[in-house]
Amino acid sequence: MIRRIFFPLLILIFASAGLAQAQTVRLKDLVEFDGVRGNDLVGYGLVVGLNGTGDGIRNAPFTEEIMASLLERLGVNVTGEAFRPRNVAAVLVTAELPAFARAGARIDVGVSAIGDSTSLLGGTLIMTPLNGADGQIYAVAQGTIIAGGVSAEGDGARVVQGVPTAGSIPAGARVEREVEFDFTSLRSLRLALRNPDFTTAAQIESQLNREFGRRVANMLDAGTVELDIGATGARSPAHAIGRIENIALAPQTRARVVVDQRSGTIVIGEEVRISRVAVAQGNLTLRVEEEPLVVQPNPFAPGETVIVPRTRAAIEEEPGTGLAELRGGTTLSELVAGLNALGVAPNDMIDILKSIHAAGALHAEFVIN
Repeated sequence: MIRRIFFPLLILIFASAGLAQAQTVRLKDLVEFDGVRGNDLVGYGLVVGLNGTGDGIRNAPFTEEIMASLLERLGVNVTGEAFRPRNVAAVLVTAELPAFARAGARIDVGVSAIGDSTSLLGGTLIMTPLNGADGQIYAVAQGTIIAGGVSAEGDGARVVQGVPTAGSIPAGARVEREVEFDFTSLRSLRLALRNPDFTTAAQIESQLNREFGRRVANMLDAGTVELDIGATGARSPAHAIGRIENIALAPQTRARVVVDQRSGTIVIGEEVRISRVAVAQGNLTLRVEEEPLVVQPNPFAPGETVIVPRTRAAIEEEPGTGLAELRGGTTLSELVAGLNALGVAPNDMIDILKSIHAAGALHAEFVIN
């Protein structure tokens, strides 16, 4: 039996502060325009043509019901008939109706099995209405499914790669109903920041006013800037957006560190800074091995067998990685570069960042996934 107990070993890093040059981003990549949005659609359908990988009718009776309903609509009466096809599967179909989608346009759909089907590979989705949140039908989907994986099985083994019970149909749905929204009637347009920030919102306000040479924009809060369409002189909101969406700005974001302990991934924001601090990290390995000794009496002699416990314990200390000094104002990227140079493992690096944050020396939002 081996137990690992972690004890600190001192690690200090020499680093100097540095600022990266701010990168400009287009306005369209920073905000969402009021009224320019998509709508989610969902439908319940049937996939046919599967090679024996469909739903088991006994375990998924809803598949039999929808199959019977479909055949009856096509003029085939199966009432009272016992049919057990293995090439049919019930699925949920999802899609997003893009903004300003017009009747006749094509959109992509996703298909996912809801029964005990083992694979949708090679199947064909039969005409499936797609409903919006208001219960109205906005599109109809049909087509051959591109499955996201593959599976194979024999009498004694089965192998699965990817997710064969889910797939997609590119351009698999046709829009039948348009969302009723009079975009041209807007007199003002709100720009919603994807990452709310007062500094970025103020920059957007300033750039818009400079673009039109007059006060046309007003910052409402950290996440909203309002644009007066009439003051811009544009013929319509669409013309106003076409003029402003490619304006370049240098957005400001909060300092943030995101770590994923499962994969050992560390993502560091540009503005993260560290105060002067000393970090201790390392480990010891404690080995405890049980080797019991069995003692038996001599042949034909009175007595009984006795088990004598024997334990062997040892402690192994891993060598240190180095010694240096961490100065105030150091960027986290420089710290991580120094730890990498010293050979610190990603999981140990995450523990170091946690300790720095707990000590109040990591000046950033710390997010753990």
